[in-house]
Amino acid sequence: MDSVRSPEWPVAPLGGVAANSAAARYGMSPGTGPIVGRAGPPPTAPPPYRPPSGAGSGPPTGKPAAPPIPVKILVAGGFGVGKTTTVGAISEIAPLTTEAEMTTAGIGVDDPGARSTKTTTTVAMDFGCVTIDRSLKLYLFGTPGQTRFGFMWDDLARGALGALVVVDSARLDDCFPAIDFFERAGLPFVVGVNAFDGRLALELGEIRWALAIGDHVPLVQFDARDRLSVRDALLVVLDRALDRATRDRRA
Repeated sequence: MDSVRSPEWPVAPLGGVAANSAAARYGMSPGTGPIVGRAGPPPTAPPPYRPPSGAGSGPPTGKPAAPPIPVKILVAGGFGVGKTTTVGAISEIAPLTTEAEMTTAGIGVDDPGARSTKTTTTVAMDFGCVTIDRSLKLYLFGTPGQTRFGFMWDDLARGALGALVVVDSARLDDCFPAIDFFERAGLPFVVGVNAFDGRLALELGEIRWALAIGDHVPLVQFDARDRLSVRDALLVVLDRALDRATRDRRA
């Protein structure tokens, strides 16, 4: 072991056994007699070990972090209930929209409600995405609300894990087709009541009774214009989807 030079040993010039002796290593004067083992600690204690800068942080070199798991969520509901606004409020990218100007040809066909100032309508779909954390990313697909575009819903729902059904409390009739669709499809969904102007026309309990949805279907109030409010509603959808997936795995 005398040939091993540890960090606390001073560098001694090469010169045979005498240059690598205990006296040379520990600074002892010659003639003190033979030493068995180490008579005492070296004059100065070795410095504590410190890993190199950046060591232990981040993924190992050459092993990039795994991409987040993609989760497809639908944002559905009747015409003019706030689906496009919901997707646009939460999306971390510029949302893809297929808005077209409403014309006189739609009078009596597309009814956004007396309170609405809506001048455009979705003619295909909306798309946006939001990263939940490093392991999960939501891809949001907004469905068209008009009955004549109902044929697209089957394609948009393919591969989805859950849905947020947006409801206007003043026009509950418009959301029945969406609820019926997801009940028949067996897709987990959450009913989100959009608080237009910060108010609801009915209490949540009254809305649940009117929609005839069971207690197993979450019913939440949110504001489609507010990012944090939309986030909370989507987390309920995600929780519902994960609960369904867990129960299916155990079955």
